[in-house]
Amino acid sequence: MREVMRIDFSPQAKAEFEDGEAYYERQVPGLGARFRTEVRQALQRMRHWPLAAPVERGDIRRMILSRFPYKLLYSVEPDCLFIIAVAHMHRAPDYWIDREPS
Repeated sequence: MREVMRIDFSPQAKAEFEDGEAYYERQVPGLGARFRTEVRQALQRMRHWPLAAPVERGDIRRMILSRFPYKLLYSVEPDCLFIIAVAHMHRAPDYWIDREPS
């Protein structure tokens, strides 16, 4: 059986995820939970098929969410998938570029 990759979030990506979840929950009760669920589903896909997502830039891949305007930007490291950003797709593109993988 193939080993499933561990996922680590950068502090910035963790904060972006939490900010997005809180924002959606303020808009409509329960919407924050739906955002969290969709992110978890994307993380599961990444765990099982880490190289399936297209390359965004260099070694950084992107997993676009289906129902929310966000993408998860990550690098495939030897021991984990490192989430660099949980980026809103309609705000300052490429703001995350200077972030270093783990």
